[in-house]
Amino acid sequence: MSVTEGTVPFRGHRTWYRVVGARRSGGRPPLLVVNGGPGCSHDYLDDLALLPEETGRPVVFYDQLGCGRSDHPDDPSLWTLDTFVGELAAVRETLRLDPVHLLGHSWGSQLALEYVLARPQGLMSLVLGGPIASAPAYQAETRRLKESLPAGVREVLDRHEAAGTTDDPEYQEACLAFYARHLCRLDPWPPHLVRSFTGMNRDVYETLWGGSEWNLTGSLKDWDVTARLGEIDLPVLVTSGRHDVVTPALVGELVEAVPDARWTLFEQSSHLPSAEEPERYRRVVGAFLAEVEAVAEADGGSRAAA
Repeated sequence: MSVTEGTVPFRGHRTWYRVVGARRSGGRPPLLVVNGGPGCSHDYLDDLALLPEETGRPVVFYDQLGCGRSDHPDDPSLWTLDTFVGELAAVRETLRLDPVHLLGHSWGSQLALEYVLARPQGLMSLVLGGPIASAPAYQAETRRLKESLPAGVREVLDRHEAAGTTDDPEYQEACLAFYARHLCRLDPWPPHLVRSFTGMNRDVYETLWGGSEWNLTGSLKDWDVTARLGEIDLPVLVTSGRHDVVTPALVGELVEAVPDARWTLFEQSSHLPSAEEPERYRRVVGAFLAEVEAVAEADGGSRAAA
């Protein structure tokens, strides 16, 4: 399987990318993957790198600025939603991904939604994994999930949050109890998830999001595109886990609001069905992309050309 790596120039810095699978004239349109975080590398989504072998479709990954193999500029003014939406557009333009399918997971779903709502040309479909449409609604649900943790764990979390000592190892250890339930239920975590998690750029995460999943203090704490979901004019596949930090209640509301959306709920997964149920996840995504293309071909051309 061919693999091409390189960098895209962006705002005076370099964004690293990897293309898995050969891009051929007349071949299947690629899938551009936008990972979550904020502040994480793409590594935890590496199970999707098997899609080219299974479906003949190239998959494009990139590490967002400040993360992974991309440049890590010491410039806090860069950590804005506008930066990362612009970076997504730059990756797509530089690599000439047209037409293309777009997959955004978690924070990446927020970037994907912002990008799609600007109505760019050439998109064939949108896949949203563990999607967030409203930061306030998400915080309310994560606080509810936090309350279901054992009392001893909650006491540690509450004590350190009140004292402002969330960088204490005891607090970080307590957070792992939440992540083990609602981020990834595999034990142990797979190495590619560990790489993303341990390599997180906390400055990016805390500037945009905040101190924790249930304590949003960053610039996105009031972000909400719920009222605009009806504007999405693409076939949309939504995926999430039964035990997801983005709860079925939140996902159901999003699916109801998007005109052409379908939802696959992975019963054995939390936030990462791509890693927790990888074979089924790739089958579901691959089948959706193929169906979108078959409909477009039957209509005499891709919807992306509309």
